[in-house]
Order: sequence, then structure tokens, then C-alpha cells
Amino acid sequence: MRAPFPDAVFYFQPADIITQVLDFGLPAPIDIQVAGHDAANNLAVARQLEAGLRKVKGATDVHLHQIVDALEFFVDVDRTRALELGLTEAQVANNVNVSLSSSFRVAPNFWTDPKDGIPYPLVVQTPEYRVGKMADLQDTPLLGGSHPDQAGTTNLLTNVATLKRDIQQTVTHSNIAPTYDIYANVQDRDLGGVADDIAPIVTQMRKQLKPGNTIEVRGQIQSMHEAFGRLSIGFFFAAVFIYLLMVVNFQTWIDPLVVLCALPLTICGTTAMLFVTGTTLSIPSLMGAIMAVGVASANSILLVTYARDQQLSGLGVFDAAMAVGRARLRPVLMTAGAMIVGLLPVAIGFGDGSEKNAALGRAVIGALLVGTCATLVFVPYLYTFWRRLVPTGSAVQMENA
Repeated sequence: MRAPFPDAVFYFQPADIITQVLDFGLPAPIDIQVAGHDAANNLAVARQLEAGLRKVKGATDVHLHQIVDALEFFVDVDRTRALELGLTEAQVANNVNVSLSSSFRVAPNFWTDPKDGIPYPLVVQTPEYRVGKMADLQDTPLLGGSHPDQAGTTNLLTNVATLKRDIQQTVTHSNIAPTYDIYANVQDRDLGGVADDIAPIVTQMRKQLKPGNTIEVRGQIQSMHEAFGRLSIGFFFAAVFIYLLMVVNFQTWIDPLVVLCALPLTICGTTAMLFVTGTTLSIPSLMGAIMAVGVASANSILLVTYARDQQLSGLGVFDAAMAVGRARLRPVLMTAGAMIVGLLPVAIGFGDGSEKNAALGRAVIGALLVGTCATLVFVPYLYTFWRRLVPTGSAVQMENA
């Protein structure tokens, strides 16, 4: 498509409402903004960024948003000659606007239908086929002359103005500073992978900026980093608070540690399932991982609580661990199996728009497959290992306390 139109820029804006909301009004998910008052150098850096982004795998529709080389016609009015004909520059401009852009731009006028009361705009404009050549545009009539020697005559634009070609730039600002935006879409690749390839390019280009000028990566990349960062912080504090709560309930530091040691294996199950299915890490998949961690934590707490009760009733550490495996095997398998079967339709992703939630289902299923095995095998082993390091009587004393 670009070969027949080398001077044209082709790109596609988001069509679905979800992408438009995630872009926060931007026309593309990736926006690299060069801001600062050194416009000439910033434009050169923006051009290099555009060329670098075109080489990134998965980045499509890369283009500089601002038009910096648009050809335009400028009307240079000879004010002295216009005044001799009784015309002001404003009158010349209004006549040109009426001819090219209609009278609605100069003096809006409406006619209201007396039957239904609906107003209709009345517009006067020169037909486009009458201004198809430069000579036609120069012969634009100018009305409004007030010179007494010019009464009853119509002046032409060519009598008072000269038309010339020039290059015009589109200027946008962010916090007063002029900006250049390089937009790009993502295709056949995840946003995180594209962002990782863009980061070294942006870092290299920052070295070419003069002091006071900046390069900022905006759009969905910025939202992704903020969302992942907040989820990571929330997940960390949730694990800490859960651990402290279990310490208060169990009255020991060891047993809650056994529960938490099984959670990394649950996360490994989520990662493995996403890798096998070719699903990228996203907000839905992270939410699924958090859901699965909650289920794994609940099952581990049940096992540890039952093992403590068996140990306090007189069984040894190894016998208590074996007893908890036999007693809790069926409930744990039933809970995991029910969730896996229920989430299979979500993970498969049948139907329009279902791929948005497929990552959540796959993350939960992978975490449950590995987390269930970890709960039934790894948790009893850790309980036996740690309890052998702690005297048997100390647990009874803490329980009685």
C-alpha cells in the first residue's frame, strides 16, 4: 500500500472500546513522547526513535504523529494595496474563508423550519470545481471594498495578495513544552516483549537530548508497568499479613512458614501453564495466580492444622504427616478438581471476547495442578522436616499457652 503513495502515512486506530479505554484516549497503545524547547534537536531524535521502532519485532504502524512537512498555500496580503482599494486584511481573509471553507466559518446563519422548529444551517461556498486551479483561486472575488473610486466594482484576490507555497508544522504541547509523539501498535507479540525491546532504544536516545528535554514512554506500556508494580506490592504485603495472622493463630513461627513455602510451587504452576499454552503474562493471569494462591494457602492451612492436632494427640511427627495425607487427600482433590473442571470453558476461550478471560482460567488451572501436588506432598514433608528441628514438647507447651 505504501509503494503507490510514498508520501502518505498509513496507520490504524483502535476500533474496540476496550483498547480505547486502555489507551486512555491515545490513538495507539505505544506512545513515546519527546518533550522540550529544543525543537530542532528533538525532531531529529524523534526521527531516530521512529526508525528504531520500525526495527522492533511486533511494533506496527510506527509513525510520527505531528505533521512536520505539510505543504500549504499562504496568502500574503499587500496591506498598502488593499487599503488603496478600501479593503482590510480581515475582509480579505473572510472572503477567502467563505470561498474555501463556506460562510459558516465566518458568519454562521440558521433558518428555522416553522413547521417542526428544527434549525438548518445556511451555508454559501464556492464549488470545488471552480477553484481547482491556482488561477481560479487567484480570481477569488473580494467584497466589502469601501473606497469611493471603487464603487460598483469587484476586486480580485490577485490584486491585493500573493499566493506562495511553504511548509507548515503541526505543534502540540505538554506542560507548555513542544512535543513530538511516536505512536505504534502491537501485532503478533505481547506488549511486554515489545516494551523490553523499546527500552534500550529509548535509553540510547536520551543521551542525545540536551538538558531540559525528556523522553517519556506513555500509553499501555506505562499502565502495564504501574499495574504490575501495584499487584506485586499488593501480593507481597498480602503474603506478609497472612503469615503474621497465621503466626498469631498457630502461636508459632514454623507452621506458617511451612504454608508459605508451598506458594512458590503454585506460582511455578501458573508460569508453566502460561508457557505451554503460549499465553502472555497479563492482569487477568496475575489475578488468576492470586486466586490459586488463596486456594493453595487454604488447603495447606487445613493440612498443617490437622497435623498439629494429630501430633498433640500423641502421634509422632512422621505419623502425623502420614495421617494428614490420608485424611485430607479426598477433600483437597475434590476442591481442585471442581475448580479445574469449572474453569476449563474459560481457559479454552470459546466465543467472541472470551480470550480476554482465557489467561485467568489457564493461570488458575496450572497453579492448581502443581499446587495440589505441592499441598499433598511438599507440605507434609516440610512439616516433618521443620518439626524435627523443634522439640516435640515445645509445640505442646505453645498450644497449652
